[in-house]
Amino acid sequence: MTDRPRVVLGVAGGIAAYKAVELLRRLTESGHDVTVVPTASALQFVGAPTWSALSGRPVAQDVWQDVHEVPHVRLGQSADLVVVAPATADLLARAAHGLADDLLTNVLLTARCPVLLAPAMHTEMWEHAATQANVATLRSRGVRVLEPAVGRLTGKDSGKGRLPDPGEILEAALRALAPRPQDLAGRRVVVSAGGTREHLDPVRFLGNRSSGKQGHALARAAAERGAEVVLVSTAALPAPAGVRVVPVTSALELRDAVLAEAGSADAVVMAAAVADHRPAERLTTKRKKTGTLTVELVQNPDVLVELGQRRRPGQVLVGFAAETGDAEGDVLAHGRAKLARKGCDLLVVNEVGEPGHPTGFETDANAATVLAADGTSYDLPLTSKDTLAHCVWDLAVARLPAR
Repeated sequence: MTDRPRVVLGVAGGIAAYKAVELLRRLTESGHDVTVVPTASALQFVGAPTWSALSGRPVAQDVWQDVHEVPHVRLGQSADLVVVAPATADLLARAAHGLADDLLTNVLLTARCPVLLAPAMHTEMWEHAATQANVATLRSRGVRVLEPAVGRLTGKDSGKGRLPDPGEILEAALRALAPRPQDLAGRRVVVSAGGTREHLDPVRFLGNRSSGKQGHALARAAAERGAEVVLVSTAALPAPAGVRVVPVTSALELRDAVLAEAGSADAVVMAAAVADHRPAERLTTKRKKTGTLTVELVQNPDVLVELGQRRRPGQVLVGFAAETGDAEGDVLAHGRAKLARKGCDLLVVNEVGEPGHPTGFETDANAATVLAADGTSYDLPLTSKDTLAHCVWDLAVARLPAR
């Protein structure tokens, strides 16, 4: 018996199977009890003695091994996490369709723990409509499917389809193992993310530096806590597992998408950086270079204000405010004034600045002060955007009506 987290490491039959050896080493060295379940094809790339030597456990190879222990059921039932790396196109297809023709797919069907799949395949296979549909199906069921990396593939080929770095897979595994309260189970939430682009012509646009990382972290955190999540995003970031993404570009597109989804939502979080103005005219041809360029701008709708005016009773509304201090007041003074205008329950205020500023745009970390409509405030010190997302949800959940 062991008190260590029990991880099943599935290995499908792709050339990237050799990289799973490094992932196995990292998992065991970080204190996890790992059982390796390779497919028959995977054993053509890395033999069973390697997996057994590094894991310190017998390799589970097929449903007929140790039949009296019912391995096809027991392994999935007892696991705290199932990771498959690499997950080939074939493995994704079998998992999405519920097939169980070997021990690994049996484990996936019986697992009631988090499941993390790290795809690896040629670019054409990853981009094929069938694979994308299978990935969407798996994510809709709450399976965490990582985005493959871009780089050198088999032979001379390069592109998207490379197995993510073992360190990145380990970090995703540790996040999946972290216990999260299921306090959003049965709730529907809408999150917006990214910076809008207001096009001048087919080539140029007005925009901002928002990467969308904080909004995507908020959507991912809500899904981890059991919510049905819709993410309206301008960002070219991987879709969080179990989250439905509505891609948009401009402020008007974002407004229409958010308002369409918000009516039945229990909570709406407006983390997107929506442009205040857009060009009055968008040219259909590229604007030629001139010495001086004058562009007429018109004001965009204030989506957060509209949400506040339209929200139904009991709906929690959270806004974000990226601020800088100036002669008229500091960051929090501007935040309090904005909270009064917007009509939201919570306003997450964070200071931004030039590139290199430790918080805000384009960073992996953030710090904020959350201002509440009842006059209270909460300081969230510098931390990862994932951690800050859960802190924001802690405050939002506390304001949801009981069910």
